[in-house]
Amino acid sequence: MVNIILIVVFLLLGFFLQRFKFVPANTSKYLNSYLIYIVLPALALLYLPKIELRTELLLPVAAAWIGFGLSWLIFGLLGKKYNWGNSVTGCLVITAGLANTSFVGIPIIQALYGEEGVKIALLIDQAGSFIIVSSVAVIVASIYSVGKKRKRDITRKILTFPPFLFFLIAFGLNFYGLEVGSKLDSLLQLVTVTLTPVALTSVGLQVKMDFAALKSKFLWYGLSYKLILIPLVILLLFKYVFRLEGLILQVSVMEAAMAPMITGSIISITHDLEPKLASLLVGIGIPISFFTLAIWYFIVA
Repeated sequence: MVNIILIVVFLLLGFFLQRFKFVPANTSKYLNSYLIYIVLPALALLYLPKIELRTELLLPVAAAWIGFGLSWLIFGLLGKKYNWGNSVTGCLVITAGLANTSFVGIPIIQALYGEEGVKIALLIDQAGSFIIVSSVAVIVASIYSVGKKRKRDITRKILTFPPFLFFLIAFGLNFYGLEVGSKLDSLLQLVTVTLTPVALTSVGLQVKMDFAALKSKFLWYGLSYKLILIPLVILLLFKYVFRLEGLILQVSVMEAAMAPMITGSIISITHDLEPKLASLLVGIGIPISFFTLAIWYFIVA
C-alpha cells in the first residue's frame, strides 16, 4: 500500500511542479535522460542476469508485439473503411498500440509484484516495447506520413540505445551464468531505488490536461483499445489458450493495460501524425489508467 501511495504522490508532485515558474521547462527531458542512460541500464544489469530463462517467458514479450500488431490491424482497417485519413490512422496505430511499460509500467509492477515482477516487466519492455517503438513504429510512421526514415537510421537507433545495449550485456551474463559482483550489485540497487520517484515525477511533468478536447471520438477509440480491449485479449489468450497462470500472467496483463507510451506519442508528433491527439492519448490516458489498472489488478489477482 505504501508503494501505491508513493506512485500517486510523485505523479501529483510532477503535475503540480508544472505550475511553478522556478522549475525549468525541460526538467522532464533531463529526468528522462537520467532514466534512459542510468536507471534502465542499471535495472537490466541488476535483474536480468538472475532470471531463469524459460520458454514461457516468451509469452510476456509476445504480449507487446500482439498489442501493436492488433492495433495496426484494427485501426488500419477502420481508418480505411471510414476514411479517417492517414494522419489519424497512423497516430492511433502507434500511440494506442504501444504501452508505457517502462517509465510508468516498471514502477507500478515493482510496487505491486516486487523484484520478480520487475524481471518479467523488463523483458516485456526491452525485448518487446522498446524494439517495437524503435523499429516497427518508425516504419508505420513513415508509411502514414510524408517523410521517410531510412532503414540504416532505424538500425543504428536500436543498436546505440543504452538500455538495449545493457539488455544484450545482461543476457550475455545470463547465458554464461555470470552475475555482477556484490559491490556493483549494491551500487545498482541504490540507483534503481530512484526509479519510481524520478519516473513518476517526470511523467507528471509531461501530463497535459485539455478538458475541451475530451469530446474527440478518436481519443476514446484509442484509450478504449489501450486500457480495455488489448489487456482483455491478452488475458483471454494467455489464460485460456496458452494456460498461463501466476505472476507471468499477472504482469503480462498489467503491462498490456498500461497507458499509451510517451515515446510512441513523440514519434507520432515528430511525423506530424495528429500531434494534438497523440498528446491527449498520453495526457488523458495516464491519469485514467490508474483507475483501470486497479480494476485489472483485482481481475488477475
